[in-house]
Amino acid sequence: MWVQLYKEVKDGIFQSRPNRFIAHVLVDGKEEVCHVKNTGRCRELLVPGAKVTLSVSDNPSRKTKYDLVAVWKGDTYINMDSQAPNHAAGEALWHLIPGAKQVKGEVAHGESRLDFCVETDTETWFVEVKGVTLEKEGHALFPDAPTERGIKHLNTLIRCVEEGYKAAALFVIQMKGIHSFSPNDTMHPAFGDALREAAANGVEIWAYDCRVTETGMEIDQPVQVKL
Repeated sequence: MWVQLYKEVKDGIFQSRPNRFIAHVLVDGKEEVCHVKNTGRCRELLVPGAKVTLSVSDNPSRKTKYDLVAVWKGDTYINMDSQAPNHAAGEALWHLIPGAKQVKGEVAHGESRLDFCVETDTETWFVEVKGVTLEKEGHALFPDAPTERGIKHLNTLIRCVEEGYKAAALFVIQMKGIHSFSPNDTMHPAFGDALREAAANGVEIWAYDCRVTETGMEIDQPVQVKL
């Protein structure tokens, strides 16, 4: 199901990113300081001259009027809002897990907080969601920066399986045109090892592409997982 994420958007031209949190973007010929809704590196996306989409805030107390939420990489339109995958997953899990009766977000389990707990008549699922914006020639990769937190979540999912629950890591690829997904062993080999260990211990590994528009996103088709 398509989820509306933004009420009003503007087009812009990316100029620079002084730090993880802000970007300088040309909007209607004027340079604006924008909040970047993704603290990842995104170096292959945010290059000078790239066409970007900004959501417009109606909060007068904010320091910045705009949030940078999407970017064109060649002919591929990529949502890069780190909050978008969870919003989309909250709708999609009703369909991805047959017989879902309850989808609850932000659930504590052990020493971790996992993104979702899904209840059916016979099973309890714990699901951790990871947004994916890095692709190379149609192959999606995660992460684009080292993530010890991601490893911690995978270890928690393994414990969930050991305790008799169902568990899944859901990689939401925030674009179309993707044929496969793998862990980014070059960037963070320990995460790749942890993902393979999770799969070997009964954690399901799911990857889906997304239909992306300027104002929203929808989890769409399954993508082949290559571990």
